[in-house]
Amino acid sequence: MKAHLVAAGKFHDIDFARLELLKLLAEHPEIRTSVSSDYADTGSIAAAGLLITYTCDLIPTPEQTEVLKGWLEQGGRWLALHGTNAILRFGDDGVVDTPDEAPEFTGLLGTRFAGHPPIAPYKVFVTRSDHEMTSGLRDFRVEDELYLTHRTADIDVLMHTSFTGRCDEFREAEWDAPEMPVLYERKVGKGGILYLTLGHCRGHYDLRPVADFWPHPQRCAWNYPIFYELLRRGIRWGATHRD
Repeated sequence: MKAHLVAAGKFHDIDFARLELLKLLAEHPEIRTSVSSDYADTGSIAAAGLLITYTCDLIPTPEQTEVLKGWLEQGGRWLALHGTNAILRFGDDGVVDTPDEAPEFTGLLGTRFAGHPPIAPYKVFVTRSDHEMTSGLRDFRVEDELYLTHRTADIDVLMHTSFTGRCDEFREAEWDAPEMPVLYERKVGKGGILYLTLGHCRGHYDLRPVADFWPHPQRCAWNYPIFYELLRRGIRWGATHRD
């Protein structure tokens, strides 16, 4: 089986995430993985059974989005992680806008990133316990970026959290969200998307040009065994669902 990994983007330790995901894929000797830093290699995507993306503010072109849509409709499986749905624009006042600049792409994904509060512990609840991604798992606490998103299509929420408060770094600052997706599935034709919002990571030099040096490297959910369990289950989800 072929898998394709897109790992690239802003403000994250992409090298760390890429390596960790490749280690997990290497646990499956039957999987052969190609890697790229954008969505331009549509040939490798079309040839793969599983696409994994760990990105931030990396948006495919409309033509590439159409390839992704067609690939999903024919049975492709996409494990989308953390900032895959994020579009970031810094205003003159320093506040971050998250504009709806790629509605076809975020509509395909099922959600659009809108902001997050400062990194802090929060609780993740199992919404559906009858799914292969959540079977046997319990609610847990994790320290990570709590992703706040807008739904752009029908999704099946498997895990969720809640948040009421402010995200002062972002234009859309006020939130009262009793059920915010953390893990969800979205079916597209014969294929589907599994989106997991956990997984922030940042090293000393990953905020350039916003900040030259970040003093406190962050691994967040990568420090928790439950995150690796979800990643392993996500790879199995993508590797075993063949029509």
